[in-house]
Amino acid sequence: MPTTAKEMAAAQRARYGGLHMGSAFFGWMSAVGIAVILLAVLSAAGLAFGLYSTLGTAQDAADQAGSGIGLGAAIALLVVLFIAYLAGGYVAGRMARFNGTKQGLGVWIWGVIVTVLAALAGLVLGSQYNVFDQLNLPALPVESGTATTAGLIALGAVLLVTLLGAMLGGKLGSRYHRRVDRAAFEPADV
Repeated sequence: MPTTAKEMAAAQRARYGGLHMGSAFFGWMSAVGIAVILLAVLSAAGLAFGLYSTLGTAQDAADQAGSGIGLGAAIALLVVLFIAYLAGGYVAGRMARFNGTKQGLGVWIWGVIVTVLAALAGLVLGSQYNVFDQLNLPALPVESGTATTAGLIALGAVLLVTLLGAMLGGKLGSRYHRRVDRAAFEPADV
């Protein structure tokens, strides 16, 4: 029988620890919900401050994207994704109790799996279900090599930010349980 909080946590971690994909899934669901809400708030704020306007030509769109507004929007998106995945990792870490960092990694893995499945579905279903083609949006006059490089940098930034957010959130979520475990072995103040 464990006599200290550390011994108790070690015994419980050995029995109940590891990655729990169910907890990670619900953490990912929380991350998606929070991302949707925060992106809606961010969009409303951009509209309120007049950052969105009707662009007459593709050149106008390219000029705006290359300005500080485009960079600011990218940074804001990364902050929103970090906060969303931080919260999702927290949910997973709190639900699973042990190995919070692994639970955060599980949240991120769920995000990658769902993204890959959505991309594959788009590839298999083809252009019939491609909403962007049906909207007839103007193409940006950017060289394909530049667009590919920028896209890869953006993808790397999103993957890194969401991974760090989810793992940190998982660690913070499991921290609560360590405090509860220590409290069980401390004398009560009466």
